[in-house]
Amino acid sequence: MYEERDSRLVPGAVLWRAAGPGRTVLPDGCMDLMWVSGRLVVAGPDTGPHPAEEVPRAVAGLRFAPGTAPALLGVPARELRDLRVDLADLWPGPEVRRTGERIAAYEDPCAGLEAAARRRAAATAPPDPLLGEVVARLRAGEGVAATAAAVGLGERRLHRLSLDAFGYGPRLLGRVLRLQRALALSRRGLAQAEVAYAAGYADQAHLTREVRALAGVTPGAYAAGWAGANSETSQPSGSRTTA
Repeated sequence: MYEERDSRLVPGAVLWRAAGPGRTVLPDGCMDLMWVSGRLVVAGPDTGPHPAEEVPRAVAGLRFAPGTAPALLGVPARELRDLRVDLADLWPGPEVRRTGERIAAYEDPCAGLEAAARRRAAATAPPDPLLGEVVARLRAGEGVAATAAAVGLGERRLHRLSLDAFGYGPRLLGRVLRLQRALALSRRGLAQAEVAYAAGYADQAHLTREVRALAGVTPGAYAAGWAGANSETSQPSGSRTTA
């Protein structure tokens, strides 16, 4: 079982909960703060699939929009790439304990996570608004050179900024965001050639190579698995990050 809803208190964030058999988590450019059996765990930005056995089976989480979590957590995203770490490894122990106690006081841990993130955001500097424009341009399929020029940065400076904000450079972030476009189109039942064209790949072979490289499966296998998973249970849109 998986469900999600947009956060009303944390701009661009998504609240989610999952229970039962795990599903492979795919790269989406995001970072998550998770409540797992009374522990606070941070999921860093992924560059490849995280198999189901690596994903906690009964959790609540807050998924931050790309580039927004590092400012709140106080840790560059590159240091958390492809990792799942206890928040206690990043914050002072007393602060983690207070945060955990506050979350535990909520009947709904998602609401507790949302309130904790809102409280932390009020005490920290907001993320650079330029990051949102970088994400929007890359998500729209704009190239790295054009994106750097549009936001007034050299490509090297954009790369360094991206490592801290997203966990990897803008080229890989663009590939991850394009992957998510492709997976969303596949879930709508489009033929793979149509998916390749609409998502911005050179051709169907390019789509297949990229999905295999980033998601660990072929587009056809992903689409078949999605259809099978939904034949019995309707999945929410948040399942876009799972296979």
